Amino acid sequence: MSAQKTIAIIGAGIVGVSTAIWLQRDGHKVILIDREGPAAGASHGNGGVLASCSIVPVTVPGLLAKAPRMLFSPNQPLFLKWGYLPRLAPWLVTYLRHGSEISVRRRAAALNGIIGDSLADHQALAEGTGAERWIVPSDYLFLYKDRAAYEGDAFGWSIRKEHGFEWEVLEGRTLKDYDPVFGPEIGLAARCGGHGRITDPGEYVKALAGFVQSQGADFIRVEIDDIVREGGAVTGVRAGGQTIVCDAAVIATGAWSKKLAGKLGLKAPIESERGYHLELWEPSVMPRSPVMIASGKFVATPMEGRLRLAGIVEFGGLDAPASRAPFALLERNIRAAIPGISWKSTVEWMGHRPSMVDSIPVIGAIPGLPGAFAAFGHDHVGLTGGPKTGRILAQLISGKKPNIDLSPYSPARFAA
Repeated sequence: MSAQKTIAIIGAGIVGVSTAIWLQRDGHKVILIDREGPAAGASHGNGGVLASCSIVPVTVPGLLAKAPRMLFSPNQPLFLKWGYLPRLAPWLVTYLRHGSEISVRRRAAALNGIIGDSLADHQALAEGTGAERWIVPSDYLFLYKDRAAYEGDAFGWSIRKEHGFEWEVLEGRTLKDYDPVFGPEIGLAARCGGHGRITDPGEYVKALAGFVQSQGADFIRVEIDDIVREGGAVTGVRAGGQTIVCDAAVIATGAWSKKLAGKLGLKAPIESERGYHLELWEPSVMPRSPVMIASGKFVATPMEGRLRLAGIVEFGGLDAPASRAPFALLERNIRAAIPGISWKSTVEWMGHRPSMVDSIPVIGAIPGLPGAFAAFGHDHVGLTGGPKTGRILAQLISGKKPNIDLSPYSPARFAA
């Protein structure tokens, strides 16, 4: 073990909390900092799937041609706050250009190293914390109208196969035998084993954060203004004119990371990919496993007392209020997939996924400033990849060499 250090972790979502746990296990003192509290953002509102096979990005070949038509259809899972377009346009053009086959393969290879064994990563993270009870091993199904729709996703499935993922195609009677809840709009499923789900993501991350505090960590609810530097290295973090002394600092503030990273010389091309969820409490039927309904690009995940529908992509920045159309689309889609479903009440949520222009998270030491580390930009797979990201950061801070090529995630690719 390296000498004990005091580490300030800015952000108490799954990435920050995972980093804190692994740092404590390496013998370090942790200060966990968040302006709202643990699991206040996407770590609460995500789809709850430990989606190891989700290595294929949103941007795939053909999306650039389809995007304009999708934006003008209320039945497509892509929305835009049009007043935000002038600010978004430079980022969006580059983002869509990453939909080439080469870029997809690069992203898939990078993400596989972070999320490819997510269930085991979460089980290792949560062991002995009391949060284990929220982790449920499960299948993960991709649902299609028919075989033609499934074959239309052949490129994505070929990428998964190249990285060792296996699946079983369920069609007709085999699908009904597996799970009879789906109606005639669903004719085929690709069943991926070895995945998992979290039955209450918010409570899970809060339990992990509570464990961190029980092990001696300080939790400070404040918004950090800057990183303090002396002698060319990190010596603290500043909030409201006060300095919190530390030996190293980790930026794990998700979609809000751009401003603070910029003060450390990173021009991080990050945007909020606004996501929505609709919770159906006490539903009349519940799917056997979490499912991705491919036509609507949303997941339906069984959770404690409710079925959570999560997905949709909306670009509109961090400040605009939620739109109504995504909620309506989620409800239409689940009624089409599970005809006759009913429920007692609904809960709506909108939050912010941190989306990098190249769809690869930023993980590692920030160049030119010893003691500064970045861990953000996981777009749709923050929950899935949080434990592995946290373990990598803890290893780097402890002076260990992670058993993974970190070059794809390097903050240096965005250094000013």
